[in-house]
Amino acid sequence: MSDLAAALEAILFSSNRPLTLRELQQATDSDRAGVEKALTELREELEGRGVMLMRHHDELHLATRPAFAAAVRRALRPEVSGRLSPAAYETLAIVAYQQPVPRSRIEEVRGVNCESVLTNLELRDLITEVGRGSGPGQPKLYGTTMRFLQVMGLESLDHLPKPETAAR
Repeated sequence: MSDLAAALEAILFSSNRPLTLRELQQATDSDRAGVEKALTELREELEGRGVMLMRHHDELHLATRPAFAAAVRRALRPEVSGRLSPAAYETLAIVAYQQPVPRSRIEEVRGVNCESVLTNLELRDLITEVGRGSGPGQPKLYGTTMRFLQVMGLESLDHLPKPETAAR
């Protein structure tokens, strides 16, 4: 692959948006014909690979091939936006301090159905199934994840604040 084609690949890979042919010309200090030739070379180099060169008129973008999009989505687990609700924080605290813990115990402590909150916390990769209980139906046991530690700013579960005991 020519240096110009490699430079275009690096630029497009690093960009979080489509770039125009003119922007690529300016970035590489090349003429239109040279950039077009290098883009053709890059497109051929990418045949059969996980990424492809997309072009819409004079806009170009390096993107995942549709055949691999689902795998990329699973690997990257895009951030689920939004803050946690008070119910989610309560549920997360119960899981953090009592893990591995079944849903029935979480619901016993909270006094309400927690299925949707648990699903939301799993989608955010804050909790995960860490095993199965020995009771009827072998219920899922939940525990926290590495992502939980990152979000809460904890080095390890040993750094969870000690729960205050109720005064009598």
